[in-house]
Amino acid sequence: MKNEAYHVSIVTIIANFLLTILKLIAGIIGTSASMISDAIHSASDVLSTFIVMIGIHIASKESDREHPYGHERFECIAAIILAVLLAVVGVKIGISGIQNIANSSIKTPSTLALIAAIVSIVVKEWMYNYTKKVAVKINSSALLADAWHHRSDALSSIGAFIGILGSMLGLKFFDLLASVLISIFIVKVAYDILKDALNKMLDTACSVEVENKIKELVLKNEKVLSIDDLKTRLFGSKMYVDLEIGVDSKMTLIEAHTIAENIHDSVEKEFSNCKHCMVHVNPKEK
Repeated sequence: MKNEAYHVSIVTIIANFLLTILKLIAGIIGTSASMISDAIHSASDVLSTFIVMIGIHIASKESDREHPYGHERFECIAAIILAVLLAVVGVKIGISGIQNIANSSIKTPSTLALIAAIVSIVVKEWMYNYTKKVAVKINSSALLADAWHHRSDALSSIGAFIGILGSMLGLKFFDLLASVLISIFIVKVAYDILKDALNKMLDTACSVEVENKIKELVLKNEKVLSIDDLKTRLFGSKMYVDLEIGVDSKMTLIEAHTIAENIHDSVEKEFSNCKHCMVHVNPKEK
């Protein structure tokens, strides 16, 4: 898990660094406020990926005496830091755009800025899909947050492209307006990432769909007479399951224990992100 996340992170850091240089040069030479804003966004991607790498490194540490449940929540902390960073970048870009509009600091961008926007859209969309694929595979919330950071950059580049093109066609305010709209989108992405990370920090239950799948799996065991209680909670990128099942009261302790153990094993096997499944057995009259 950690090696795959590191590989993705190193690739995206290099790509983002090169994109930042390209956009900054294109924005300055091409006199495009939205492209300079986009360059700042790409630079923040480099820093955010470093944060993700640190979070994943700590989260992958084994349980110890002080942290018997592991360190998975450090991924959530990394995602929260990433969300705050995104929000700050978004607000700064928005303020800069509004100030430039108020000061009438409007210049017509050149073709260079337009080309840089197209390159950014293609590269960032590829980075989003590449990072998301690995994030889903290893079930990493921090890496998934970083993937959405890449997607936000791709969409902000689309905004920059529209703004630059509109400005070149005579609608000069389009470039600065696009810069403001980019900031709004970035703040929205930051909010979504923050909300998801906080939910995982607060032991939020899994979705109804996941819980229904757990119930279906448990009831496949013919010796289970009922599911008396089911509680799930997210712990970082991992899931904990607490089950109470009803079995025939005439069973021996060994038989009941064997059923509970089989349920435990089947749930943890079926759900790869399940760190632990606790099964309690209640006696039932058939």
